[in-house]
Amino acid sequence: MHQIRYFLAVCETLNFTRAAEACHVSQPSLTRAVKGLEDELGGPLFRRERNNTHLTGLGEMMRPHLSQVLIETEAAKERARSFGRLEDVELKLGMMCTIGPRRFVPFLQTFRDRHPRVRLVVQDGSNHQLQERLAQGELDVAIYGQPDEIDERFHARRLYDERFVIGVGPGHPFDKQNVVCAKDLDGQHYVNRLQCEFFDHARRLFRENGAKTVIVFRSDRDDWVQSMVMAGLGFTFIPEYAVTMPGLSIRPLIEPEITRTIQVVTVRGRPHVPAVGAFVREVLAFPWMNAST
Repeated sequence: MHQIRYFLAVCETLNFTRAAEACHVSQPSLTRAVKGLEDELGGPLFRRERNNTHLTGLGEMMRPHLSQVLIETEAAKERARSFGRLEDVELKLGMMCTIGPRRFVPFLQTFRDRHPRVRLVVQDGSNHQLQERLAQGELDVAIYGQPDEIDERFHARRLYDERFVIGVGPGHPFDKQNVVCAKDLDGQHYVNRLQCEFFDHARRLFRENGAKTVIVFRSDRDDWVQSMVMAGLGFTFIPEYAVTMPGLSIRPLIEPEITRTIQVVTVRGRPHVPAVGAFVREVLAFPWMNAST
């Protein structure tokens, strides 16, 4: 890059002495650099006469190309400086599909206020899908929870705990109860979400408490599941802060209570861009107990 910069300075001044002064280097250093560039390009770039230094044919041909190289290099350096200052940066965030926006919007608003030049791209998926995207580098950071320990390839830090509730439509017997015990679910019709990461864990706990449910409908779409519940097909089992349709009644599940821990997850040992570090610091410092529910 010094060779290119010195070459272009000589192009402007057509004088090696003045070009060296403009570049704040000695004339011998500038001359050696230009000679090195000529060796790389395979021929002389200037013809030096007493008072008439001028570009050769090769020099004329190379000038616009090398000018563009310098322009692109300066632009790249400025982009890199902006990246380090968290300006004009895209952050790819994976969010588990059952995490409702009402719980996260206050945090995202705060993060946006503090880092207005970071563009958040939110992608949803199951915990397994998010893990795979993190591992492949398709996501920078993810928010999710699961009943098992998170894979040792990842670094997970707790944000908050969330209990599971029972959702029913108008007229369902559970709608008249303040709480629902696991044993109350025995023989009840269950509308199941296919991507429920706690399904196997919950089913085992239900059976341990003498409850065997009857699955009558399954879908990977929450709106279909809740619509079927609202139509009277049965109950559903959802996180407390998940998105719910108007009119859906939710009741705490007890004996046993089932909870999940929502965590911020990154790939262990992977160097991260500054925006990831800023996001993790902010999300860990956020007062989740006071978040809108």
